[in-house]
Amino acid sequence: MHHTHLWCLVALLTLPLSVFANERDSIGQSVTKPETKDNVLKVDLSLLTHGETRNGGLPQGATEDKTNFVMGRERLVIDYERPGLETKLNIQHSGVWGQSGKGAFNVYEAWAKMSARNGLFAQVGRLALAYDDERIIGTNDWAMAALSHDALRVGYEGHGHKAHLILAYNQNAENVNNGGSYYVNGAQPYKSLQTVWYHYDIPKFPLGASLLFMNIGMQGGDKEANGHTEHQQLLGGFIQFTPKHWSIEGSYYHQLGKNEDGIKIDAWMASAKVMYIPSNKYDFQVGYDYLSGDELFAVPAKGKIGVIQHKVIKGFNPIYGSHHKFYGAMDFFYVSTYVNGFTPGLQNTYFGASYKPFKGLCLQASYHYLAMATQLIDIEKTLGHELEIQGSYKFTKDISLSAGFSYMTGTKNMEKLRRASSDGRLRWGWISLNISPRLFTTKW
Repeated sequence: MHHTHLWCLVALLTLPLSVFANERDSIGQSVTKPETKDNVLKVDLSLLTHGETRNGGLPQGATEDKTNFVMGRERLVIDYERPGLETKLNIQHSGVWGQSGKGAFNVYEAWAKMSARNGLFAQVGRLALAYDDERIIGTNDWAMAALSHDALRVGYEGHGHKAHLILAYNQNAENVNNGGSYYVNGAQPYKSLQTVWYHYDIPKFPLGASLLFMNIGMQGGDKEANGHTEHQQLLGGFIQFTPKHWSIEGSYYHQLGKNEDGIKIDAWMASAKVMYIPSNKYDFQVGYDYLSGDELFAVPAKGKIGVIQHKVIKGFNPIYGSHHKFYGAMDFFYVSTYVNGFTPGLQNTYFGASYKPFKGLCLQASYHYLAMATQLIDIEKTLGHELEIQGSYKFTKDISLSAGFSYMTGTKNMEKLRRASSDGRLRWGWISLNISPRLFTTKW
């Protein structure tokens, strides 16, 4: 090798690294490559104030059919994200104004999510889960405390496919008394949970479908004997077809296994909904829900006093869904149980419309015909007719106001099932102010 070439090679290898950070523009001048900022930190605040007035609805065990109250919910959300990692902390307080004990303070979300470029991910911690239309698994955000789960979620998302596996195992504490496995009155209604969800969107065609399987372990038996776990299963699916100006949804789910008292479960539900959207100002919808029900009271648990009627539970339980969205805004069904936990099922036939006269304002109206799914002795199936109106206005991107009013003419059946007062006229109104500013954002 010539000496000239050797010296050129040495000079090239000893150039400062900063030279390689520079590029040349179109006229040969040196330009510095912009520095990338991969770390993002966001801090959000959510303040929700909600007031209600009710006349004529009797919750289970209540003797007074009128109530007025104001509730508040405050959340502080801290979210950090960089390539391959995201973490979130959501601290929440909720309660009725003037409540003794000053409401409930808890961590609503606290999780870390690790992602790979090929679509694989793993997420662990306290998670707010929402799937499909949230009928079976949802955040139930209407309830001030909302729903979250302590779980591990792993999965894959890419090329139209989404596959999630969710695993949870709950305990009251870390102690080992009685084997440390008797779980009651905890943060979750179940002891263990295994869930598989798969969704596929067909390329270049407005059709998506999901399959769901859940195995839920409920605490059974006596604490003195360390109890045992009873398992129930749920399987089914959801489909949505969205051609131009239309949205068509359908779902079916079946429940099997046993409840916490060891009683066999055989229940199902089906739903259908059609929405017509002629413009961005109007839409019309019609739908029908059927949830199977019991004809007689369930067999009491061993050692408990009660009337033994049958040995199979046929009343469907929509478990961890956002119930307020589906079965009438007055929440008589599936938010709280009927007397003694008995449910005759539900048929919900509804239609409604919404109108957006100008930006930020949305007006809605709907009608529900509500009836039992089963025919009880000497009781007609009809439960009542419910009319609902609702309006919302978004002042800015982080300030919105909404209000609604519902009127229901309940039948004598509602009174017999302890879901209404004797006059059959039920009235409920509410108003909510939501202020959710982003306090801070930084990148580095």
